[in-house]
Amino acid sequence: MIRSLRWKGAAFTLPFQLGFVFLYLLPIGYAVHESLYREHQSGLGLGGATTEFAGLGNYTQGLTDSAFLNSILRVVLFACVQIPVMLFVSLVLALCLDALTSRVAGRFRILLLVPYMIPGVVAAIMWVNLYSPDVGPLTPLGKVFGFHWNFFAPSMVWPSIGNLLTWHGIGYNMVIIYSALQGVPRELFEAARLDGASEIRIARSIKVPYVRGALVLTGLLSIIQMLQIFNEPALFRNVTPQTVSDSFTPIMIIYNQAFNAGNYHYAAALSVLLALILGVASFLFYRFTSKEAD
Repeated sequence: MIRSLRWKGAAFTLPFQLGFVFLYLLPIGYAVHESLYREHQSGLGLGGATTEFAGLGNYTQGLTDSAFLNSILRVVLFACVQIPVMLFVSLVLALCLDALTSRVAGRFRILLLVPYMIPGVVAAIMWVNLYSPDVGPLTPLGKVFGFHWNFFAPSMVWPSIGNLLTWHGIGYNMVIIYSALQGVPRELFEAARLDGASEIRIARSIKVPYVRGALVLTGLLSIIQMLQIFNEPALFRNVTPQTVSDSFTPIMIIYNQAFNAGNYHYAAALSVLLALILGVASFLFYRFTSKEAD
């Protein structure tokens, strides 16, 4: 009877298991397989191309590809600034909501979630138009106050993208942190107030330590998302191709190798390398933050 119940329980996970195998494991295995081969054209390239086994040749080329390595470094440096800013704003908003009554907090929570409900591509198109000096209101508004900014200038591209990502992501991260705050025992707040602690002291000494796990989770998800950034730079490239090149981010390089250059095997190798880098970065971040929590 126990064995029968176990099989019935396992049957409930069958749709997930099938989706995991067909949507994750098989594509990863196929990408690894394709990354081990390389197309070779004989003569002057006029003949047909032949596929030959390359071993780790594509990986060696990827690890020495300056454009690919520079794009990773570019995104990592950007993430070191954008992710802490976004998580800090999300934490402040979550703390502010926690100080309100449940009814009022629910209304503001829905309002702050609206940007996250907008698809990423739509949000990027919307902000590109807002940044536009021709149709957007931000450039004329800046001139009223004496600012002559160009959101598509080389020095402003990353801040413009960072503002877009922060606006789009604070609601999602705020909800995770706010949910963690709801699990903090309210008796601690009353005891701290009786001891004369201010609301800022309560937030800093009680609430923030309790939501450290939520901050680690949101930071981990933000790192994974940041290294895969594609939509925003791709749309910015349509507006300012002289500033945003086709090798601006790792995913843009992989996309161009696969669909523009037709080099699917090299693109597969770069995808596997990026996945390994994501895994290592996530592991190191989790281990570091876990030690800090201990």
